[in-house]
Amino acid sequence: MPPGDDSSHAAPVPPARAPEPRLPDNGNRLDRIFARARAEKRAALVLYLTALDPDFDTSRRLILAAAAAGADIIEIGVPWSDPSADGLVIQAAMQRALKAGGGLSRALDLCRAVRAEDAGVGLVLFGYANPIIVTGPAAFARRARDAGADAVLCVDWPPDEAAELLSPLNDAGVGYIPLLAPTSTMARVRLASDATRGFLYYVSMTGITGVKIDDLDGPRRHVAEIRAGSHNRHPIVVGFGITTPADARAVASFADGVAVGSAAVRIVEEASGAGRDPVPQLAAFVRSLAQALTT
Repeated sequence: MPPGDDSSHAAPVPPARAPEPRLPDNGNRLDRIFARARAEKRAALVLYLTALDPDFDTSRRLILAAAAAGADIIEIGVPWSDPSADGLVIQAAMQRALKAGGGLSRALDLCRAVRAEDAGVGLVLFGYANPIIVTGPAAFARRARDAGADAVLCVDWPPDEAAELLSPLNDAGVGYIPLLAPTSTMARVRLASDATRGFLYYVSMTGITGVKIDDLDGPRRHVAEIRAGSHNRHPIVVGFGITTPADARAVASFADGVAVGSAAVRIVEEASGAGRDPVPQLAAFVRSLAQALTT
């Protein structure tokens, strides 16, 4: 796969959105995003993309195009050499990103570049604990804030062990997004609810990313239990296994947000591997997801 971007074949990125209306006046950006989605009677659309896949500028254009096409929140995947929670699609994206010079510092640079062009899109840094530990939680929190990140989701740093991370994030005004799974107890739900600032992310199945969701009865029941256990204090986003607009629409019937990851990353992989600019195809896919959540 070519690591660089051939600007002669690059499609223009749609203009960045204007700053979002303040809903509510005293809320942060993620609060406003979910408030706007509720006002529009739809679920929020959350999209995962790996930073620097396939290169910095294409990654920037992909995120901006996804936001312009209807993604409310972008999870910026921080490249890491041992993405143990991810399936083959995202593992391959991580390897491509690392070969392109990706890592925590460049992911933060990417976040900063996107924020400079789009004041309204939600940005969540999505990654693993090791790069944060190496950087130092306090320094990381300050850098995340300065890059314009709204929150951090750390796959292998659960809330009951995250005091060292939560304190500097709170001091910096950066949110923390915990993961909940089908195996999470009500005690874990309450702990996650107390720790979160932004939303709760419910993983619809055990295992790794990239597996298609087949049965929604379990996730629907678990989300209802999480709402009750957390006293409905935070929006609940459901991810893992959502690959089509039909999947997104079905999950939106019981979730406040729908997260799509591997399906989007696969588009980037296939288009880039074929020597095509992946931006137009990804934008079309995001539009189809956004439309499914509004019809």
